[in-house]
Parts: sequence; structure tokens; C-alpha cells
Amino acid sequence: MAWGSSKPKTPPPPRSTLAQIVPLVLTFLFLGILAFVGFHIYNMANQLTDRASRKLEKKNVVFTKDGMKVGVKEKKSENYVDQTQNVLVKVWNYSAWPAYKSRYWSGDAKVGEPTGQRQPYSRQSSTTSVKGS
Repeated sequence: MAWGSSKPKTPPPPRSTLAQIVPLVLTFLFLGILAFVGFHIYNMANQLTDRASRKLEKKNVVFTKDGMKVGVKEKKSENYVDQTQNVLVKVWNYSAWPAYKSRYWSGDAKVGEPTGQRQPYSRQSSTTSVKGS
């Protein structure tokens, strides 16, 4: 041939078994490191999710398959009535109506004199029964 020698090239010598095993060992080592790092990332993500769900459960927020459910803390009607009455008693005690006269209250109240303090409602006195009846 005009382009080169007509002698065929000799193949390279066969690789030793150690030279064949080293790339395999390096590949497994690389995959092992990737698996180790991936496992720890997965583990940390699960721990973070669990911690967040525990904190949200304390605030009555729960994640389910259907989505997120928000619980409402119940306020008992007794507590609600007591707080409302407490506000009304405070308003009554801090109020003064100097020029107000009503046909329902006695007309002998003096104008300009502050109103007397109303005693707060006592739940114990309303629940006690009369003895000897």
C-alpha cells in the first residue's frame, strides 16, 4: 500500500489481572461512597420531617393522606361565659354615668357620684344547695 507499511500491527500485551480488577474496585468504592452519602441525606430528611410534624402536632396541625388538617382548640362554654361576665363586671366597675337617670333604677342616686362596685358572680354560691329543705 502506498499509505503505510503492509505489516499488520501487533496487539498489545494482555493486561494483568491486577490491572483488570483495579477499575472494578474503584467503581465499587465510588458507588459505595455515593450510597453512604445518599443514605445519610435520606435519613436526615426523614428526621427533619418527623421533627416538624411533631412540632405541628403540638399546634393541632396534622398531615394525613388527604392533606393537612387543622384542629381547633375547644373553648368550653363555661369558660367563655365566665370571661364574658368578667369583662362586663370590669366595665360596670370602671364606668360612671353622672347625668344618667333611668326610670328602672331608683331616682335617689346623686348625680356626679361614681357608681358602687358590683361584686363579681361567684359560681360556688350558685351551685350550693340549701340545707335543711
